[in-house]
Amino acid sequence: MMAGRKRKVQDLAMAAATHTESGLLFRRNQTEQNCSVELTSQSVLCESVQSVEPERSHYFNYNEPQHRLGLDFFSQPCITLAKAFLGKVLVRRRADGSELRGRIVETEAYLGGEDKASHSAGGKRTERNTAMFMKPGTIYVYPIYGIYLCMNVSSEGEGAAVLLRSLEPLQGQPMMRELRAARRKEGARQLKDKELCNGPSKLCQALNIPRCFDRRDLASDPEVWLEDDQNTSPPKPQDIVSAPRVGIESHGVWAKKPWRFYLRGHPCVSVVNKEAERQSLSGNVTDSVDP
Repeated sequence: MMAGRKRKVQDLAMAAATHTESGLLFRRNQTEQNCSVELTSQSVLCESVQSVEPERSHYFNYNEPQHRLGLDFFSQPCITLAKAFLGKVLVRRRADGSELRGRIVETEAYLGGEDKASHSAGGKRTERNTAMFMKPGTIYVYPIYGIYLCMNVSSEGEGAAVLLRSLEPLQGQPMMRELRAARRKEGARQLKDKELCNGPSKLCQALNIPRCFDRRDLASDPEVWLEDDQNTSPPKPQDIVSAPRVGIESHGVWAKKPWRFYLRGHPCVSVVNKEAERQSLSGNVTDSVDP
């Protein structure tokens, strides 16, 4: 009897072990199958993501812009650079690879230390205006009224920089419109194309130029750069209007300096000055630095 009981106990133990091992094997097989399915799903997802190419401009090779303007372009005296900007194309590459583009149609020159209307007047260097003292082509982004931004580019000359005032939208207008609408009142009318970038703060909104772009190099930055317009000829001297700068009336004689430059008759110019246009045609405008 004792031997029979012992065999029965052993048989029950072996059966339990066999059942446990079968269960473990079943669960292991299920786990392996699940992992296989998960890995397959991930592979399909990766292939799907890779097959969806972001919108890429036909203007240049995706890895490096073909027509990017370099340090040699930005290394010009401030007034000369402000005029040279006209007709050039500002490009903003977004995180998804899509591009926003606008042709520069209006600029302002700020000559640095001697220019009483400049942020660097008197050679004063601060944490805010450091970019103005960096090498030509450095981006200077500063806030106004606490909520808006303006984009400038440093030139030759201690503390000298050019303010980008207006652009003509060329590519990505739907996205520009969305970016502008995000800062406008709900229910506001839809903006026309010519209204998207016709002001220094508007162009920063439309091209999503953030505060952190301050002190970046426009000649080498992967997210924003300047290039020649391959579709139009450079503006001729008679196409460029020299007018007083805008919004600096409190700076006396410096407010009258004709250091705002824009393309004559262009619909995207922020402020048209008829008197300045007549003087520009007559050749009575001077770019002298002397007050």
